[in-house]
Amino acid sequence: MARSGRRPGNQDTREAILVAAREAFADRGFDGSSIRSIATAARVDPALVHHYFGTKDQLFLDAMQAPFDPAVMLTSVLNKGADGVGERLVRTALTVWDGPAGGAAAAIVRSAVSNEMFARMMREFVMRRVMRKIAHDLDLDPAEAITRAGLVASQMAGLILMRYVVRIEPMASMPAETVVALIGPTVQRYLTEPLPPS
Repeated sequence: MARSGRRPGNQDTREAILVAAREAFADRGFDGSSIRSIATAARVDPALVHHYFGTKDQLFLDAMQAPFDPAVMLTSVLNKGADGVGERLVRTALTVWDGPAGGAAAAIVRSAVSNEMFARMMREFVMRRVMRKIAHDLDLDPAEAITRAGLVASQMAGLILMRYVVRIEPMASMPAETVVALIGPTVQRYLTEPLPPS
């Protein structure tokens, strides 16, 4: 007689975990979702989630279908300090988006624009993998950190949308170093210059 209960480890298990994870992260965010609750929703043992994905961070990246981890990318940008970080951030982003991962990343942005669940996951993704890391690694004033990181995220999202998704000229075909020279100082200002009184 077949046993009922938790799903055995098979080809469908990984996808079931991903479906449960997407729903959990979209509804409750990263911090509000646990491996145990995701495993319960997928009807698998939590050990199987760890088996397939290792950590909750990796599960989150896989659920987002992220072609790269922005936290890893940001490490080399932020570990040199605040001086010149705006240009380094823009240059690194363009290098990644102009590379092999760019097409898959553009597909994620399109999904976030057209699908509310992906939009909620994208917000969580940007908050967790980008904004928190910028605030932490640059030791931003906690009272201003979210505002500063949010301004950077809005600038970078606009750049990515215009250059790689909507492809508006001249931004779409502008040389990368020209984009760095034009947008890097704005990103730098968002991170290091005094903010107007709120």
